Amino acid sequence: MSEKYEKQVYLAMLAEQCTRYEDMMSFLEDMVKTKTEDLTSDERNLLSIPYKNTISQDRQAIRTLLAYELKEAKKSDSPYLEFIREYKVKVQKELEDLCNKINATIDSSLLPKATTDEAKVFYHKMKGDYYRYIAENIDGDLKKKYSELALASYNAALEASKSIDYKNPIKLGLALNLSVFYYEVVANRDEACKLAKETLDKSKEALQGVDEEEDEVKDAMSIVNLLQENLEMWNAETEGN
Repeated sequence: MSEKYEKQVYLAMLAEQCTRYEDMMSFLEDMVKTKTEDLTSDERNLLSIPYKNTISQDRQAIRTLLAYELKEAKKSDSPYLEFIREYKVKVQKELEDLCNKINATIDSSLLPKATTDEAKVFYHKMKGDYYRYIAENIDGDLKKKYSELALASYNAALEASKSIDYKNPIKLGLALNLSVFYYEVVANRDEACKLAKETLDKSKEALQGVDEEEDEVKDAMSIVNLLQENLEMWNAETEGN
């Protein structure tokens, strides 16, 4: 590895310890641009850390602002409602810009170098997730636009995942996130429940007799449990309605 590569990766890990995720993102994107081959699994996981944490801050901020907006909207003459909405639009735009920046990096520097189906699933799923984050925090035509982009990315990930076993955490994570997208963003509850159930059935069969102490199996079982919890909750909500 080159000296620059070692420096960028080391600084990224140092930035993570300092919880400076924007710095970490910058260091790793420099590393991505200079690397001629596909990232390793460890490098992909490292890259996802600053993306996830930086975006989580904006998503949490929007949820908090929505709670305040709902509270003030109940008042007949709130002097703060317009302030909240103005600030919410600002944070929504920051989230949109950041997600689009990440997806542009995936398109320009990561997907073209992907040589394995697992890597392709990882990147297409990541794109789907970031388009979903925009769609779930925006309204109107933009919500429709980003929902369609998310679905296209998830479908590309599904296509690439056909050769991958159902005990693979990346494949299971795709099914988990896509089912959440169907249920929460586009309100297609039937498709969400269908995907979750099919994945659970196939994953339980694939995981029979495996060593439960293996890290990959532990990750797979954790996702299977989340799928099971979601399916039970969604079925209960459907019955309740």
